[in-house]
Amino acid sequence: MSAIIKTENLHHVYGAGTPFERMALNNVNIEIERGEFIGLIGHTGSGKSTLIQHLNGLLKPSHGRVLFNGVDIWENIKRVREIRFKVGLVFQYPEHQLFEDTVYKDIAFGPSNMGFTKSEIDERVREAAEFVGITDEQLSKSPFELSGGQKRRAAIAGVIAMRPEVLILDEPTAGLDPAGREEILSRIRGYHEKLNTTVILVTHSMEEIAKNASRIIVMEDAKVRMTGTAKDIFSHADELESMGLAVPQITQVFLRLRNMGLDVDPSVYTIDQAEREIMEVRRKYDA
Repeated sequence: MSAIIKTENLHHVYGAGTPFERMALNNVNIEIERGEFIGLIGHTGSGKSTLIQHLNGLLKPSHGRVLFNGVDIWENIKRVREIRFKVGLVFQYPEHQLFEDTVYKDIAFGPSNMGFTKSEIDERVREAAEFVGITDEQLSKSPFELSGGQKRRAAIAGVIAMRPEVLILDEPTAGLDPAGREEILSRIRGYHEKLNTTVILVTHSMEEIAKNASRIIVMEDAKVRMTGTAKDIFSHADELESMGLAVPQITQVFLRLRNMGLDVDPSVYTIDQAEREIMEVRRKYDA
């Protein structure tokens, strides 16, 4: 695989030269491969939101570079607008950005700005609506008639309709109930699996990260502190907790079992893994 997004010595300073100067990104170097499902985690103020806004050109680096398919996105200022269509960013509480008369028009807004024909826009709207579970009947409604979860899905569809090569979602399940959270995430997983689109999921939920991400990037104090698979990352439970992050609850259970003297793998992070590990432990003790 080749990196679709890469940052080189990326720095960003807010309020440079003022009494409020603050380093938000400090020498961040990451590579994201085409088709990866990345989980981006870190406590509030760690630099996550600043980083993702650099990946599609909403923020310009104070120093360093952001490369998309090997090309510096700021090399040509005219290229930045194009990048924003290719790297779609769904902000936290995106339903607050719904504004059109109908759900259809809201989803069509992005493709319309890309210069497509009416039939091409219609194809993209209906494709995106299907991905997120918006019905034809709901397309004709005002977005403000939808439930909270439906509004969230409609807003995500508006980004998907642009068919970005990279989809970035900033806390897409924030404020939703458990059923609503799983509905959103299952739709995102389906979209990723069907199109092999690169997905970057920003969330505070370790359970969401454990269940969905193929690789995790951990940020703290404007820097990347760790990167690796879920198993790699959650095996460093003490370090994560020192950063103000908690490992998934199932991992906490297995860490406690290990501390109690039971011979179990403490880096278990999903229910399926837990079931297999318990069966293996039973087999050992029954032998």
